[in-house]
Amino acid sequence: MAFEPFIHFVRGLQGKLNIGGLGGVQGHSFQQVAFLRQIQRDLQQEDTLSIPLEALKVVVFDIETTGFFPDQGDEIISLGAVKVQGDKILENDVFYSLVQYEKGLSSEVEELTGLSPGILKTAPPLAEVLIQFFEFSKGYPLVAHHANHEKSFMQHASWKLFRTPFKHRIVDTSFLYRIVDPNLAFTKLEEFCDYYQIPLINRHHALGDALLTANLWTLYSKKIQQLGCHSLRDIYDHLARF
Repeated sequence: MAFEPFIHFVRGLQGKLNIGGLGGVQGHSFQQVAFLRQIQRDLQQEDTLSIPLEALKVVVFDIETTGFFPDQGDEIISLGAVKVQGDKILENDVFYSLVQYEKGLSSEVEELTGLSPGILKTAPPLAEVLIQFFEFSKGYPLVAHHANHEKSFMQHASWKLFRTPFKHRIVDTSFLYRIVDPNLAFTKLEEFCDYYQIPLINRHHALGDALLTANLWTLYSKKIQQLGCHSLRDIYDHLARF
């Protein structure tokens, strides 16, 4: 779908997808911390490394930010995610939210994301969005394209807002294509999409990029199983031999 209709689509989703069982942030800090700690306990107990890739359920996500350095004041301004089971993208099981941001955006960020300071001022605060996202993702592994960006922002936000470490497993798409296509010199998501003829729809929109990454993940999941890697443990063992 084109960019503007897509924006209207995800705005409609917000009212449906962002209603967390924990309510707003203020007045619920104890419940939120307890919820996060329960997720952490679940993450420690679950052995996702051994689940066959054909049955593994993951949450593919993406964030849009004001820059690249959370420790220097850059912030998350939107978050999008979609669940994937095996090689099936669950397109009706998605999460999307803008994030409250009251400062000005650079012209580059506005042009790239299509977001504006006006629409972000009325969005929910990051703490609320993260709680709802964690509720959406539960204990599933997270997947992101070149995940260092997402990981650094999620770690920074989790500690700053909740004083708790970010313990979700994040699987980088590079873990797969370094095995399947070790000679490819691509880094950008659009380069991979172009190479594999994945339609480049709604690039630089958090949910749009999550869906593009989900397509890339399912494609590589099939290819890597053909090479004999049938679980995340197999993938990590293979990478360790590089």
